[in-house]
Amino acid sequence: MDFAAHLKSVVDIVKVIGAYVPLKKRGANSYIGLCPFHSEKSPSFNVHPTQQFYKCFGCGAGGDVIKFVMEYEKVTFQEAIASLAEQFGVPLPEKKQNFNDPEARLRTALLAMHEIAAKVFQQNLAAPAGADARAYLEKRRLPLGRAAEFGVGFSERGGQGLVRILKAQGFTPQEIEESGLAGKRDDGTLYDKFRGRLMFPIHNESGKIIAFGGRALYEGDEPKYLNSPGTAIYTKSLVLYHLHRAREAARKTGRLVLVEGYMDVIGAWAAGVKEAVAPCGTALTPQQVKIMSKYAPQVVVNFDPDNAGANAAEKSIAILLEEHMRIRIATLEGGLDPDEYVATHGAEAYVNRIDKAQNYFHWLAGRAQQRFDIKTAEGKVQALEFLLPAIRRVQDPMERASLAAELANRLGVEQAMLLDQFRRMAVQRTEQRMAVPTLDLSPSEKVLLQLLLQSPEVCEFAAPVLLDDERLEHFALTSSPAWPLWQKVLREAAEGPLQFSQLEEQLNPAEKSLMATLVFADRTADEQEAMMQAAACLAQFAAAGRRARINELKRHIRTLEQSGSLAEALSITEELYALERQERA
Repeated sequence: MDFAAHLKSVVDIVKVIGAYVPLKKRGANSYIGLCPFHSEKSPSFNVHPTQQFYKCFGCGAGGDVIKFVMEYEKVTFQEAIASLAEQFGVPLPEKKQNFNDPEARLRTALLAMHEIAAKVFQQNLAAPAGADARAYLEKRRLPLGRAAEFGVGFSERGGQGLVRILKAQGFTPQEIEESGLAGKRDDGTLYDKFRGRLMFPIHNESGKIIAFGGRALYEGDEPKYLNSPGTAIYTKSLVLYHLHRAREAARKTGRLVLVEGYMDVIGAWAAGVKEAVAPCGTALTPQQVKIMSKYAPQVVVNFDPDNAGANAAEKSIAILLEEHMRIRIATLEGGLDPDEYVATHGAEAYVNRIDKAQNYFHWLAGRAQQRFDIKTAEGKVQALEFLLPAIRRVQDPMERASLAAELANRLGVEQAMLLDQFRRMAVQRTEQRMAVPTLDLSPSEKVLLQLLLQSPEVCEFAAPVLLDDERLEHFALTSSPAWPLWQKVLREAAEGPLQFSQLEEQLNPAEKSLMATLVFADRTADEQEAMMQAAACLAQFAAAGRRARINELKRHIRTLEQSGSLAEALSITEELYALERQERA
């Protein structure tokens, strides 16, 4: 057994995938959830714990636990193996530690450099050079212990300290430049990209540090927030700050709290709102919303109360609605940011604001009333045009009717007119499903395939019979439209218990779809019943093979007689008679 096969036998695929996708048990043999690889409202993503395999019947994605980590984390095969081995405490063979893949080597180097940088920044914060940064934290009422919990640090102002340390650790100039931690001057020398800034480490969903956000502390330093550029391990549109810690709380509470900045997340955490996340120096993206939807169905938007924050909240609502998220808006009085509100009014007051956040439409309607004079006909039209883009994304007719009644009341217009407008402008969308070709199998073929996948005893009993080319059961299968599939299945079955995760690599799309359906079908028979069902299927194959052989012999005898080869025709007549006697018996 190679190391990858050994690793798959040790890890629990339900535990691995369940850390990314909320799964519910369905039947005896599978778990189900929303697919992380395409947008859907009804779950079609299945995980089979026994076969150690996942399959989405919506988009066609499927594979073993290693493939899932590769696809979800966007890592190489070797990196996926290393990650799983570390997670489950499986020692890596020495030869696996030296990756030959240049991309994997670079990613490994970048992750190591970010870990080193985080330690250096934290040490700088505690050193005399970090006095100004510590004073800023005190001003923001952020205790050093809390700052340490979030890995907050300080980048020294000199501009060479981190580069020197990374070089001393053996990293090449090219690796250091590609890390995003350093810039290159015209003369080719490297310098620290983050200088004199309060540093916030940014993690991926697995908890690895992949980037930094740096806040300026000194007058004249621009921009106010400097973020890591895109690298081989970091794409800002795909990452949410603090999600690696917030996801567990999100699953428990059924919501994520979306704030604007790093300090806001820390303030919310201090107040007990553990499910807070923030975009990483960019406006909220559809990709980030898709990631959020995997962990909770509801988002509470709690952006800064200024005009820029309100505008950002408006744009976020549109993106969140596209992913069918339930949205509430939390507003804080006094013009305070979330972390300032917590420091001023206390944790309980902040939690109360989050818990009592208003429906997004109420908030939008309030914005419309502030912007437009709804006492005039022109103002009513402007308000309606402002609100319709959000309303038309509402899929539930009952919710649209409720919104129509409320909006009609606010604007002083006829509810029937608004409902008609909603009907004409509502976006009618259906989830796109991948068209997969199908295979035409007899019922007995489907039953036996399922039994082969579910029962090692059936495999041991039936596979030798079907592999014997002198048996009628084998002859019957050779004329099946699914004979190529049977050949692949029987080759695997001859080696031992059938594992779909190994077989899947050999299958075409139609075969994968069929076999995945059979894998995830509930098992209804115990071993004794399974053996009886398998025997019945083999008997049907034998009967079908006998009929096919009789027809073939008749055709052959007719051809021989027409060509004058009577002796040869006579020689095979005995076999024909024997088969016909069996058929009549």
